[in-house]
Amino acid sequence: MSTPIPALCSMVAALSILFTQAAIAADTAMPAMGAKGAAPSAADQKMIKSAMRAAPKKVSAAATIVAAGADGQMRTLREGKNGFTCMPDNPATPGPDPMCMDKAAWEWAGAWMGHKTPASGMVGFMYMLSGGTDASNTDPYATKPDAGNHWVKTGAHVMIVGAEAGFYDMYPKSADPDTSAPYVMWPGTPYQHLMIPVK
Repeated sequence: MSTPIPALCSMVAALSILFTQAAIAADTAMPAMGAKGAAPSAADQKMIKSAMRAAPKKVSAAATIVAAGADGQMRTLREGKNGFTCMPDNPATPGPDPMCMDKAAWEWAGAWMGHKTPASGMVGFMYMLSGGTDASNTDPYATKPDAGNHWVKTGAHVMIVGAEAGFYDMYPKSADPDTSAPYVMWPGTPYQHLMIPVK
């Protein structure tokens, strides 16, 4: 099944979806697999390499790699086998923002992009080890900074999404957080998630 890709500035910075920053699908199904045995083009090889920078090599080497096609649909560049899906940097955003997520995080991102409530208690994990495009820390759908949306800059980080609300209460929820320590992005919304910087 193809997945439509909305054009948002960031997801947590491409989460945040953010995603998204890079844009994630409103349809939460995993993307359909591409033709087996077909050698990727040079452009696809470049996107695969970009996507693999999002996560540790042992994760990204076995992950499914997807990217938005010219028609706006998600297409599979490489089939994976470990349950993770990685996306390359979105060239429309100011900085590098490849991301890699497990199945639960993929579904959470799909709910976010589709303006739906994510499944409760379905904890997901996401990597953005190349950093993320800047994003609002308070508005999940902001596409550019303004005087009131608390734009933040993020470096390399991982995210925990979809946890019960009480989990996030253990961490700072400031509108203007210290991004060098774990903090909650989009607090008080159905899309709050824990941002954990990685040095």
